[in-house]
Amino acid sequence: MEKLERIEFLKRFITEPQKIGSLTPSSSYLTNKMLKRIDWEQLHNIAELGAGTGVFTRAIVAKKQQNCHFLIVEQDTEMLQNLKDNFPDCEFAAEAELLAERVQGTQEKFDFIVSGLPFAVLPVRTRIRIMRAVLNSLQEGGTFVTFQYSLQMLHMLKKYFTSVDVAFELRNLPPAFVYYCQK
Repeated sequence: MEKLERIEFLKRFITEPQKIGSLTPSSSYLTNKMLKRIDWEQLHNIAELGAGTGVFTRAIVAKKQQNCHFLIVEQDTEMLQNLKDNFPDCEFAAEAELLAERVQGTQEKFDFIVSGLPFAVLPVRTRIRIMRAVLNSLQEGGTFVTFQYSLQMLHMLKKYFTSVDVAFELRNLPPAFVYYCQK
């Protein structure tokens, strides 16, 4: 499975580098670091942005409580279909920018939002729309966690969130900065 996942990821990166942002899926080390601050027993509503091949998705599904709502967002149609096939009990969407509109009047805001989006390759306007959508769909005290391969997003994240902590995961290829952002 992992070899096929890496081949699929590389193929997507070559054909659409502005959407994928990496040559390889995230490591288990990065996955563990991204999800380590989740209180799984208190989690009611979680979203994953840019789910890709489902590296974080698998870990979330394995750990979340049965009554926890899980929204998976992926814009690549083939990857989205693969996620739907592998995780049929989850809810799906294609656009992170519309996240806030999904929670208006239909469900409670998210406790935790995990992002694998390649912010470094997204246009600034798109980054701003996504940050606003995340902020508007995250409950007070909720957490947004994302990773990047540089500190480029630090200033923007500090502008939107009350608290931003940065960690580093050397055992990922490439090594990655993890941003824990509190609303």
